[in-house]
Amino acid sequence: MNTETPEEGHTFWAHKSALEQRYQIILDRVTPHIKERWVFTAVVLLIYFIRVVLAQGWYIVTYALGIYLLNLLLAFLQPKIDPSLEMDMEVETAEEGGPILPTRSDDEFRPFVRRLPEFKFWHSATRSIIVAFICTLFRVFDIPVFWPFLLVYFCVLFTLTMKRQIKHMIKYRYIPFTVGKKSYGNNSNKTFN
Repeated sequence: MNTETPEEGHTFWAHKSALEQRYQIILDRVTPHIKERWVFTAVVLLIYFIRVVLAQGWYIVTYALGIYLLNLLLAFLQPKIDPSLEMDMEVETAEEGGPILPTRSDDEFRPFVRRLPEFKFWHSATRSIIVAFICTLFRVFDIPVFWPFLLVYFCVLFTLTMKRQIKHMIKYRYIPFTVGKKSYGNNSNKTFN
């Protein structure tokens, strides 16, 4: 039945733990390097696309990858607390006679907090691209399909989904990106004593 000795089982878990620690150390080291991480992911995605185009297959895997990346993008663009749900809760609270909190931007400052943080977005996207690339190494995942239908369907899905997301962003007045520090004057004329 079980031919492993207790020491062999223990060494397996010790090796697994050591690998997990090394992986976490690597993740901790690359965390502050945002541009380099995304360049790496773009290169891996480009290599994946070259593999799919040259092999002329694995369109279902590519479609699934696209849907997953779209799902990650939507979670990245959405606020952690949905403003439409907050408004529904405020209406219920007002109907019950409870206190109403400020709802306008001039009443209270609330920073944009993402549903999916940037690092987790990058990590999940990179892992999914690598898994999809590994799937292209096995013929069992190369299901024959007419790829233009998948491409058109994905483009329609992407367009409709992003249109809905942009309407939501406009309706509840939130911007998921910060472009940089706002400057309020020309700093070159100022002198420091």
